[in-house]
Amino acid sequence: MDKLIISPSPHVHGGLSTNRLMGDVLVALLPAFAVSVWVFGVSALLVTAVAVASCVLFEAAIQKWALKRTDTLLPAVLTGVLLAFNLPSNIPLWLVAVGSFVAIAIAKMSFGGLGRNVFNPALVGRVFLLVAYPVQMTSFPEVVDSTTGATPLAMAKGALRSGQSVSDIMPNLDYLQMSLGQMSGSLGEVAAIALLLGGVYMLIRRTITWHIPVAVLGSMAVMTGVMHASHPETYMDPMFHLLSGGAILGAVYMATDYVTSPMTAWGKIIFGVGIGVVTVVIRVWGAYPEGMSFAILLMNACVPLIDKAFRPRRFGKNHHRK
Repeated sequence: MDKLIISPSPHVHGGLSTNRLMGDVLVALLPAFAVSVWVFGVSALLVTAVAVASCVLFEAAIQKWALKRTDTLLPAVLTGVLLAFNLPSNIPLWLVAVGSFVAIAIAKMSFGGLGRNVFNPALVGRVFLLVAYPVQMTSFPEVVDSTTGATPLAMAKGALRSGQSVSDIMPNLDYLQMSLGQMSGSLGEVAAIALLLGGVYMLIRRTITWHIPVAVLGSMAVMTGVMHASHPETYMDPMFHLLSGGAILGAVYMATDYVTSPMTAWGKIIFGVGIGVVTVVIRVWGAYPEGMSFAILLMNACVPLIDKAFRPRRFGKNHHRK
């Protein structure tokens, strides 16, 4: 006599696994990594290697000695790469290890490990370093003469606050060069075209959906477009905001993290719009030139509320209650 086996959902396997998803993201990041090595040289390799090695080491140690279990370490590799992409290439390597510890031990493993963290681990590590070591985190190598220089966002914000107009700033900007990586910034901020190519790859592989990237970048474009159209000499145009800083890196690779983003399509759109709006508010009126990291972490905290508000209808539930 056959036994009836009862088990919780899901009952149908879609072929996706953590290793496949993480592997797809790593493959998608390869073009941007190649650009960062081309722009910054061996220092980009060193920062990435230290970030990955320390993230893997900390996660393996905590799994073994604290959680008493063994999970795949590929997510730790991805966290290391994403953390490196949020760091300057000339940052001291010991600070990279500190950021890795904060990302893995505090932002991830303290919540219970893989799939349980509330905030994006790489961004927590990045924001900690930015707040604790602002000088090292905001000193970027110039791509031409290898001297310390300001990012386009910092340059534009400083110029506007000093009384200069957008027309005074534009001669110092070349959007084509910015899209190809010829500007100061973190490893993952100087490869707009390469990041977009990786995003297309992930869309084709169905590793991510279009909702969050389009919502983030679209809301940034609309908001800055309205501001620029109303006061063209006071606010930078949308293309500047999309190409500079961590807009594309954050929208395509950081905000789309499965664990820290909403589950439903409408939830993802609201989540992305919130990130875009908060990013622009910080960039234009905040103390920091960049706001993408803070915006994503803030919206990470809102994910439970978003999921509750946009909870999918239960299968078989009556649509018309009396």
